[in-house]
Amino acid sequence: MKLLEEVLGRIKPSEEERRLVNKVTREVVDIAKAKIEKVESEVTLHLVGSIAKDTYLSGDHDIDLFLAFPLESSLEELRKRGLELAKAIGNNLENYEVAYAEHPYVRAIYKGFDIDIVPCYNVKSWKEVRTAVDRSILHTKWVIEHLNGRNDEVRLLKRFLKGANAYGSEVYVRGFSGYLTELLIIKHGSFLKLMENIEFLGKIKIIDLEGWLKKEPEIAYKTVEREGEKPLIVIDPVDPRRNVASALSWEKFGVFYFKAMEFKENPKLEFFFPSKKKIGDYKVLLREKGTNLIVILFPKPELIDDVLIPQLERSAKGLEKSLKKEGFEVFDLNWGYKNKAFIMLEIDRIKRPRTKLKLGPEFLTNRALDFYGKNQKVWVRGKRLYSEKGVEEGVVEVIENLFAKNQVSLGKNIRESVKNADILINFVPRELEDEAYLFLSKEKWNIKA
Repeated sequence: MKLLEEVLGRIKPSEEERRLVNKVTREVVDIAKAKIEKVESEVTLHLVGSIAKDTYLSGDHDIDLFLAFPLESSLEELRKRGLELAKAIGNNLENYEVAYAEHPYVRAIYKGFDIDIVPCYNVKSWKEVRTAVDRSILHTKWVIEHLNGRNDEVRLLKRFLKGANAYGSEVYVRGFSGYLTELLIIKHGSFLKLMENIEFLGKIKIIDLEGWLKKEPEIAYKTVEREGEKPLIVIDPVDPRRNVASALSWEKFGVFYFKAMEFKENPKLEFFFPSKKKIGDYKVLLREKGTNLIVILFPKPELIDDVLIPQLERSAKGLEKSLKKEGFEVFDLNWGYKNKAFIMLEIDRIKRPRTKLKLGPEFLTNRALDFYGKNQKVWVRGKRLYSEKGVEEGVVEVIENLFAKNQVSLGKNIRESVKNADILINFVPRELEDEAYLFLSKEKWNIKA
């Protein structure tokens, strides 16, 4: 297809770029090997990821180095010595920082390339896997053995998913990982065949490239059962205990599904390179819609994204549930961070009618007749008069009361931050104006071209 040739012309690395990538990769590998020989001679260096598999896109080529320690090493030893070795390698590059996942690793920069230096175990099979990153070595080996020259098909799928904002398994994306895209191409043979089979993919749900359901049925079926509510179950070819698509959300699978259906009917370049979303005035949009925007705003906690984002989501959904119980209609939710962390809720109104109890005087006192005359509903309980009146209660007051009474399910690490947050009505700081418009207009999630 001519269109796909045009796309490849823009995303496939040129020979000049390949030479640069290969040159820099060799230099980084040589630097790492030299340091390993001096410090940790029993460590094996592995190049993994899209560069090792040759599935990277032009201009997007991170270098992933894994420092594989012997299985005899304890986890504590791996973390301590692994980080020390990674930092020693980072010192020989331009600069580095320590990052944290299951255990610490190093992010470095060298000649404009981002480099991850990750300690792991030198595993040969899934039975030896001890940490989540150990599988990366096995993933790279398996893909290289099975891709059979379909590298450009992977590139097309990656670019298509990027265009749909559904690429990446990070917690703030929850889309398709690079490894998952490679497996989908290996399964279907090409990008176009995957597009043609999109309806089948949604119905069959389970992909088992290595035949684990026959080879290790007890383990593989447990994986299927555990992951049954996920949109897709791709049993990891190197580990029957794992679903490669575990991080994929229904929302991002839905985006991919409808974009693929559209592409089948009308293939266009815009699917790969969509035009930038137009940003309008969120205040004008609020007036047009007749809805209201509530923003919970607080300083961003010192938490990694893998912890912060799920806790923001939990807090947003907890607040939605509590407000619905209080009689407010919540149309949509949004959460994230810029300079500050935020939770956005689009709701139907900012005030609600409420009946308030009025405590009157004892009925034999001088003030009793005055109270009796001024109020519509009056009754006696014991010696005292009571009445009630209708009042309007603001949503901010409702939220503050819910927080005070611990009646909102909040993320445990951000609970106090949320309770002490600023609560804004129909206003956001300048840095969130675009975010507010995209949220309220639904352009942030719009799946229609």
